[in-house]
Amino acid sequence: MTLTLSDFVSQTLRTPMIALTVLLTLGVILVNGWTDAPNAIATCISTRAMPPSHAIIMAAVFNFLGVLIMTMVSSRVAMTIYNMVDFGSNASDASIALCAALFAIVSWATAAWKFGIPTSESHALIAGLSGAAIAINGGLSGVNFSEWSKVLVGLALSTALGFASGFLFVRLVELICRRMNRSHTIKFFRNAQIAGGAAMAFMHGAQDGQKFMSVFLLGFFLAQGHTAATSFEIPLWLMLLCSLVMGLGTSVGGYRIIKAVGLDMVKLTTYQGFAADAAAAGCLLLSSLTGIPVSTTHTKTTAIMGVGASKRLRAVDWSIVREMVVTWVLTFPGCGLLGFLMVKLFMVIFK
Repeated sequence: MTLTLSDFVSQTLRTPMIALTVLLTLGVILVNGWTDAPNAIATCISTRAMPPSHAIIMAAVFNFLGVLIMTMVSSRVAMTIYNMVDFGSNASDASIALCAALFAIVSWATAAWKFGIPTSESHALIAGLSGAAIAINGGLSGVNFSEWSKVLVGLALSTALGFASGFLFVRLVELICRRMNRSHTIKFFRNAQIAGGAAMAFMHGAQDGQKFMSVFLLGFFLAQGHTAATSFEIPLWLMLLCSLVMGLGTSVGGYRIIKAVGLDMVKLTTYQGFAADAAAAGCLLLSSLTGIPVSTTHTKTTAIMGVGASKRLRAVDWSIVREMVVTWVLTFPGCGLLGFLMVKLFMVIFK
């Protein structure tokens, strides 16, 4: 299915349920901008390679380019999320369930942001949608486990591969530059880290942009009464809208996450920040091309942990890591349960 900008505007203005769905979806994208997108630029800000205002602008631009270019190359991540759950054949109930899931996701992510913990918005999205699908179907029939298996693969991939690639990449950089005067390499690695931050922002758009655009289109189609659509085309105007809202979210509330990831967890130099960005971006590229929805938060933070651990294990503030891991572990059951309960509540209020 396709959605033109003129159809989107006219139907949003005409139909309250579509307007509510659009508002909540944009809210989720905004929250993603202030909880997930800052991870992309955390290291280049923490090492002072770029001032925050410039880094936020760069993140917004490369988020858009990531959404645009990677969607043209492969939209497999978007299709995975789109087909992960089934809200049933009743379009009205399905729309209410999706709105309840989106409300739960925003609530969960906002609570994590308040405490400065970089929760995975991707996993909150998946958990909230799954909990809502279970609630509306009265069981597990609404969850597509063949697609869900990709999430579990992505969880293992983003954790293990992120840490290992960060550890190995920084060791490789140190090996190549071992005979160089460090003061002579600072300028090079400062510029290289800006490039690494741009690559991370690009891959964040490629991964998370596709996830949220698929939910946006799912909500719009359900509100129109289309429950059987299994494929779609992502329009250019939606890519631009998604990127702009993400950029706004980063500018509004991103510093708390930047501080937790880039300043508190590990103290990085410019070459170490570049290694973390390059390693994480490579992992995200591999995941995007294979259609595996991974968490950009997990990938980036575990890459930073790997870089820190390459010096010595004590270089990592494991108390910060422990807070992150607890949040990651709680996201699936916590946000899933919240999505389930919100569906029950929304069905009482709106039916």
